[in-house]
Amino acid sequence: MSLKPVRSILERLFLAVLLLTLSACAAGHIQPAEPGWTERGVASWYGSDFNGKPTASGETYNMYAYTAAHKDLPLGSVVKVTNLENGRHTRVVINDRGPFVAGRIIDLSYSAAKQIGITASGTAIVRIELLGRESRYVREVSIQDSGTGEYTVQLGAFVERDNAERLKTVLGWKHTGAYIMKAEVSGKTFFRVRIGRSRTKDDAMGLARLLADEGYPVMVLRE
Repeated sequence: MSLKPVRSILERLFLAVLLLTLSACAAGHIQPAEPGWTERGVASWYGSDFNGKPTASGETYNMYAYTAAHKDLPLGSVVKVTNLENGRHTRVVINDRGPFVAGRIIDLSYSAAKQIGITASGTAIVRIELLGRESRYVREVSIQDSGTGEYTVQLGAFVERDNAERLKTVLGWKHTGAYIMKAEVSGKTFFRVRIGRSRTKDDAMGLARLLADEGYPVMVLRE
């Protein structure tokens, strides 16, 4: 029997396994659990364009505070960021989601970026080390059970639609079913960011607890 057909089959099997592995890596999310977890990659920073706008945690972004945005770490995570190009480091609290640019792992506030010397260059190769988490970012789930429709989870209400769209986008990195609902309250327009629709409170509470553990301010309500 010729070895050529066997080799062809093995090559196809190898390629299939490789593609599945790469797909899983691309779709997966980091789930660090213990202090000491590290990550290496490109850091960038964001400043005045976002200053004063709400972050994913519900806090207002302050470019002069020592904070950062990360796609996967729970909000409230405290990390040490070391610039591997000059050895300088800073300590920040993750209170936002980002970066929005592919290939980057963390967006630092202006002050944090200045401390490790990347405000001029814009980016640098860094190492992130998880130090712990601030307990105040572990949220409680509030409930508003006065409606008659399906249950949903609300994560914020914004006067500016752009802020609502940003939160909807970052939720989409790990969760499906986020949407924006426009509402008029006392003559003022709000854009409410919600996720999921469930027939039972228990299903909605399960999603809400997951989001609360990630650090989002959440409320379960009926539409």
